[in-house]
Amino acid sequence: MSDSTTPTTETKPEETKTEETPAVAAEGQTPAAEETKTEETPAPAAEGQTPAAEGAAAEGDLSEVKVVTNEENEETLFKVRAKLFRFAKETSEWKERGVGDVKFLKHKESGKIRVLMRREKTLKICANHYILPAIKLETNAGSDRSWVWTAYSDVSDEEAGVRDDVLAIRFANSENATKFKEEFEKCQAEMEKLSSDKKE
Repeated sequence: MSDSTTPTTETKPEETKTEETPAVAAEGQTPAAEETKTEETPAPAAEGQTPAAEGAAAEGDLSEVKVVTNEENEETLFKVRAKLFRFAKETSEWKERGVGDVKFLKHKESGKIRVLMRREKTLKICANHYILPAIKLETNAGSDRSWVWTAYSDVSDEEAGVRDDVLAIRFANSENATKFKEEFEKCQAEMEKLSSDKKE
């Protein structure tokens, strides 16, 4: 009996630790994480949430965050899905800028029309320039679904700043490419009229 008494006395502090460990293991956390959770956050906080986020979720009050895209004062005249490329002069090769919707946007007050294209997943801008009358759309390597042009004062690349880029755009089919050119030329005519009205 003295043998059973001695291990109980020596292992009594360990038994306390052992009793806490299965509960932690059942939750899939390490003992250190359990201690941190108990000290820093209230018991009902869900894993990965801050107390403020958990409180808002509990009340059901999730306020909507307004995102400003600078397209709020513009009307979409045309929109189609495409893949955009930029000619890199330094390496003399075409580099993909992204896949997404290319839009022609007309400003409601000034009447100016621009090309805007965002990458579909990140929404990062890959083309952003005015549709100037001087721009000439040309066929790309004889393809009936692709166009090439020089974009004057393109501001899509924040790191490079404002620059003139040679861009190429490719569509899923020739119908989309034809429609793009028709709408592009209509927008050029509007921009031409707008600039001549300002001169008078």
